[in-house]
Amino acid sequence: MNRIAHILLVEDKRMDVELTLDAFREAMLANTVHVAPNGQAALDYLFGHGQYADRQAYPLPNLILLDLKLPGIDGFEVLQQIKETPVLKRLPVIILTSSKEEGDRALSYDIGANSYLVKPISFDGFLGVIRQIEGYWLSLNVGPPGEDI
Repeated sequence: MNRIAHILLVEDKRMDVELTLDAFREAMLANTVHVAPNGQAALDYLFGHGQYADRQAYPLPNLILLDLKLPGIDGFEVLQQIKETPVLKRLPVIILTSSKEEGDRALSYDIGANSYLVKPISFDGFLGVIRQIEGYWLSLNVGPPGEDI
């Protein structure tokens, strides 16, 4: 990895946000994690609307960690808008959810999710998931042309 990656975490549960951020700290990953607490905030961030208009402060992410069960605009709608927008559609989107429902998984992939991960219950399990995300998506994976990090 040539520089620090920007990650957009879309999660409404404060405990899950803290767990994710703690796992990034524990894994000693230097990536910048921006948090969107709901689907509307995620779309505002991605499209540079409102408080997210400053791309220096809120750059497009290199990776999106997206929960499905969000108030208002849910994760499926966020994913659909990402994948239908030319400037965003190549961004890797990892569904990070507590849902084990086959229908949720199928719909996520149908819309264009790049990966589907079920949140582990333990912190150690979560830490392992974060390390795997970093190892594969931010180090090993070769992204689309022009989007090298």
